[in-house]
Amino acid sequence: MIIVNNVSLPLETDFSNLKPIIAKTLKTNADNISEVKLYRKSVDARKKENVHFCCSVLVDLKSNQEKILKKNKNAHIFTEKSYVWKKACKKSENKPIVIGFGPAGMFAALALAKARLNPLVLERGSQIEKRCADVEGFLNGEPLNCESNIQFGEGGAGTFSDGKLNTGIKNERCRTVLEVFSFHGAPQKILTDAKPHIGTDILKTVVKNIRKEIISLGGEVCFDTKLEKVIINNGRIEAVVANGKQISCDELIIATGHSARDTYKMLLESGLEMQKKPFAMGVRVEHLQENINKALYGDFANSEYLSAADYKLASHLENGRGVFTFCMCPGGEVVNASSEDGGIAVNGMSNSKRDGKNANSALLVNISPEDFPSGNVLAGCELQRKIEKKAYEICGGAVPVTTVGSFVFGEKAQIGKVVPTVRPRFELADFGDIFPSFIVESLKEGIKLFDKKIEGFAQREAVLTAPETRSSAPVRIMRNADMQSTLVKGIYPCGEGAGYAGGIMSAAVDGICVAEKIIERYI
Repeated sequence: MIIVNNVSLPLETDFSNLKPIIAKTLKTNADNISEVKLYRKSVDARKKENVHFCCSVLVDLKSNQEKILKKNKNAHIFTEKSYVWKKACKKSENKPIVIGFGPAGMFAALALAKARLNPLVLERGSQIEKRCADVEGFLNGEPLNCESNIQFGEGGAGTFSDGKLNTGIKNERCRTVLEVFSFHGAPQKILTDAKPHIGTDILKTVVKNIRKEIISLGGEVCFDTKLEKVIINNGRIEAVVANGKQISCDELIIATGHSARDTYKMLLESGLEMQKKPFAMGVRVEHLQENINKALYGDFANSEYLSAADYKLASHLENGRGVFTFCMCPGGEVVNASSEDGGIAVNGMSNSKRDGKNANSALLVNISPEDFPSGNVLAGCELQRKIEKKAYEICGGAVPVTTVGSFVFGEKAQIGKVVPTVRPRFELADFGDIFPSFIVESLKEGIKLFDKKIEGFAQREAVLTAPETRSSAPVRIMRNADMQSTLVKGIYPCGEGAGYAGGIMSAAVDGICVAEKIIERYI
């Protein structure tokens, strides 16, 4: 087959009947085409008077392939390599243990299970049914469950986000991750959308189905089971202690996610090498989704062929810091994603239809290790916690919000057309009492700059919700080229929490890669 890139198609295109269009593009007869399949589809809205789809398609030609290729600069031989799950020939004496059942831990466990190594997964949070009840209860005013919440539990923090699957990494395993999600209940369109997403409502079922496959292949998944200690002997993992029970262990995958601060502390004290790493903090910004659609799609804003518009913005400020948007959730809501008593951390979430009234996105400022000159590896965690505690105290447990008009232009804060979506309670607050001045000033400058890129971004009625502190891990658990800890053999730091990923896709891929290193020992 060949792939034809940069095929511009009108929004109303019938994708089930692409032969006539592609025949014209390739200057051949439709009868010469055996099959046409959509491979990738994105929205090109650079010209508001001509919003259209930009596509890549797979084409199977009956004849004259070389001749047709020479005439079409956008066509070339399709050579995508299919990923093959690795198989083990021997069994391990002790089951490989995976700590955490977010994307990294889930796909590591799946890879190990497919290799017939019967992994044991230990997840401190609850399985999805109980976790959903705990989260919904908290968002409706019930006390926080510090072990089962938006950060901890089956599926990890990504389950209560938007289920974004786009990534900047180039890896053959990315396609496999999409196929796994699709096979277990995600929409088929994630295989062709340039910016695929699943949605929290569907992800809840998908992660449960993946768990069931892992178990059917011989794996075991234990929820409400917290890693308390790692036992190391002569520089090698020997056992772990979870819920007071000691379990022998030869290979341990640490895939805890970025909010397991107590686990970071325990691992550091146990002798693992860890380093501070860059991360980012800031706020969530909310606009009316209809305004974002209008700003990005112009007269096509109400097209039935377009979903809610999204955006991704970044700028380098004169003060040397970067400011950028992250995890934009079209038609979504801002959620209280706290995991510790006496603190507040917010995130964004969208369901599959993305049909909420507001659009929201993280608006973040880069923070570097140089901001913490002390030798404390966990200084970034301490700053996160300090900001979260201030946010909790300033509003008595309610989530702090303000308006762009107040925050940027010094006007009196007053909720208007953009109503905050965060639950259960919010209160107007001065963000200068929550953040260090460098974050406040950088956010103000960033909002002004982004208004030049998206008209209305600095609209006075836009809402800011604070604080977004958990966008990425502030530490990295160091590992060698073989993906084992630099100081402890048999421990494999993995995923976003270990500092090696930045989203669902990259975390899942890292989980597979780490699992492969273990499987190699049993081939």
